Amino acid sequence: MKKIVVVGMGPGSMGGMTEDAKAVISAADEVVGYKTYIDLLREQFPSARFYDTGMRQEEDRCRYALEAADSGKLIALVCSGDSSVYGMAALLIEVAEASKEFSGVEIEIVPGVTAALSGSAVLGAPLTNDFAVISLSNLLTPLSLIEKRLRAAASGDFCIALYNPRSHGRPDALKNACSVLLEQVKPDTVCGWVRNIARRGEEFHFCTLKELMSAELDMFCTAFVGNSLTRLVEHGGRTYMVTPRGYGLKTESGR
Repeated sequence: MKKIVVVGMGPGSMGGMTEDAKAVISAADEVVGYKTYIDLLREQFPSARFYDTGMRQEEDRCRYALEAADSGKLIALVCSGDSSVYGMAALLIEVAEASKEFSGVEIEIVPGVTAALSGSAVLGAPLTNDFAVISLSNLLTPLSLIEKRLRAAASGDFCIALYNPRSHGRPDALKNACSVLLEQVKPDTVCGWVRNIARRGEEFHFCTLKELMSAELDMFCTAFVGNSLTRLVEHGGRTYMVTPRGYGLKTESGR
């Protein structure tokens, strides 16, 4: 069998992984991925054979997976979240196309739960209406284009999920993004963020856009910026971040 299945493993917990993802990882001859994500799988799949690489070695990882699959192995190439949302699916297909030597390798894509969805569930329901997902990493996308997309999302009154809010090389990425949004979005707009979604040490907080600007986030965080209708709702002893869908519910007194 000459086949690679690109697997979205969700946030990394067994509960956040689809049954299809579990089945592929269990059946694979070898599981290939970024070291941090592979470490999340070792305990859950003790009999699996793993191959990992570090950050910024994505192309090498794809080529290794193609070569291994071409030798007759079933390869699971894993990504956190979804395999097609900032994942490895597109790059793998591009590497296979460019090389020409792996035309006999079948590529299958298995989706997963991306951080916009798993993080939204932790906060409540901030993405109930139209929303945009924007990565603040400028490693592959020019900063000018990121800012253009932020302004477009702000002008359209989209809720926004912000990936990669900060790294050692980009300490001011979130602060600068919030500055761009504040050109059009009110400073008291409801926001929230989640760290280590569905993993040990998960935490979440609510804030305003102005407060988000100075939040100490890292690469394990996903931030959420509400739209003009997003609000905080108190129910059952906890707070939820909610963007109304627009049903126009009647209040008890209005019945």
